[in-house]
Amino acid sequence: MPKLADVIVDGAVVPLTRPRSVRHPRDWALRRALAAGDAVAVFLGSALALTVSGRVQFVDRVLWGLPMVPIVIVVFKLYGLYDRDVKRISHSTVDDLPWLLHATLIGALVGWLYTKLTPVGHLDLLEMVLFGAFTMVLVLSARVAVRQAIPKLQGLEPALLVGGGAMAEVLVSKLEAHPEHRLSVIGVLATSREPDSHVTALPVLGRMDDLAAVAERHGATRLIISPTGLEEDELRHLLQRCRELSLKLSLLPQLSDVLGPTVEIDDVEGVTVLGVNPPWLARSSRAMKRAMDLAFALPALVLLVPFLVLVAIAIKLDSPGPVLFRQERVGRAGARFRLVKFRTMVVDAEAQRAALLEQSTDPHWLKLDHDPRVSRVGHHLRHLSIDELPQLWNVIRGQMSIVGPRPLIVAEDDMVTGWGRGRLDLTPGITGYWQVLGRTRIPFEEMVKLDYLYVTSWSLWNDIRLIIRTLPVVLSRRGAN
Repeated sequence: MPKLADVIVDGAVVPLTRPRSVRHPRDWALRRALAAGDAVAVFLGSALALTVSGRVQFVDRVLWGLPMVPIVIVVFKLYGLYDRDVKRISHSTVDDLPWLLHATLIGALVGWLYTKLTPVGHLDLLEMVLFGAFTMVLVLSARVAVRQAIPKLQGLEPALLVGGGAMAEVLVSKLEAHPEHRLSVIGVLATSREPDSHVTALPVLGRMDDLAAVAERHGATRLIISPTGLEEDELRHLLQRCRELSLKLSLLPQLSDVLGPTVEIDDVEGVTVLGVNPPWLARSSRAMKRAMDLAFALPALVLLVPFLVLVAIAIKLDSPGPVLFRQERVGRAGARFRLVKFRTMVVDAEAQRAALLEQSTDPHWLKLDHDPRVSRVGHHLRHLSIDELPQLWNVIRGQMSIVGPRPLIVAEDDMVTGWGRGRLDLTPGITGYWQVLGRTRIPFEEMVKLDYLYVTSWSLWNDIRLIIRTLPVVLSRRGAN
């Protein structure tokens, strides 16, 4: 029987020796910076809650509030809020939200018990709510600041790639395009199947047997493995060597195109099984998604009416033609609907489309660096995605969702075949993976895959996460056409 420290790969037991004690300065600094930021935020949160209540004097607040700091920090540690950055490449402050909410709630309850035993006196419901609200805002702000500051001070974390394949190429290109992931793939370790690098612009720094020396020489702390270029014995050996060398490990599964990010690791009596979302969305889930759409779209449309009127006036003064642009798009299950946007082009823009397709940088759809049909006002509307605000009306009518697959025109939808048709199982959205991850910088085929992964791995939290991530992308104008 294998020991708990062993790993089973392709039915064979890989014995893992005890790792050598190594403290990576980058991870050490990040964890402690996060803890320090959390400590300051928790202290200020508790002090503000007590200040608003007026329960005790300032000196007493400082003295009796201090013990709450290590208590809450320990709770955060129990929830893994200082360890996920090491495990994941793409971890961000938005990903911390579910655990932070729960940990802060537990911290508030512990604080309530703590204050009953001190001269501060027990907190009432309002004071607990204030503590939770202040702490959440301050902790999130501190974590955003820390995660932005640490990479600037330390630079990107160097990583090594083993193996190749299409997914490895895609991952490397995305890491180059998104420095916020704080990771740079500096080179490749050759394998017996692939003695040369198959990833563009990456040099071969050595062979797998040179892992320790190459990692030491280049300061690499993470190994990214693509099993497509590895023999079974080589993969087992790498797992063991990474543990011995205390290298962080990211493994690209061969089914990553299909599985998506919400796969659950299941264990059945020692046998590892990947649990994938069921291929349908329950009625209760669809009802929750629709309720969130209406809760967001209705008040947003009402509040934005004065601004929308000003935009309409600007469009009318800038160029002749209607204020709104309507176009047939393909929605859920292939149903057609009329998408409404602010007009950002000249009136005969659709008639010029066929001629401009020859200049497109993507053969699947019209993608131009400088579209001559865009008006002066339309240029600014597109950069900030203001032209898409009238789509809130499509959301209210149930034709679109706040978050969902990109609504394609009929000609583009006709090019999607096979498994990609699964992207139509959910209502198209104003925002989604395509909007958040780069908009026009994402190729058509990649967009189809992202939409498919969104549908097959849908969750309400993922929708909330994409909404939160949309605002900074829009403000930065990244990928705007």
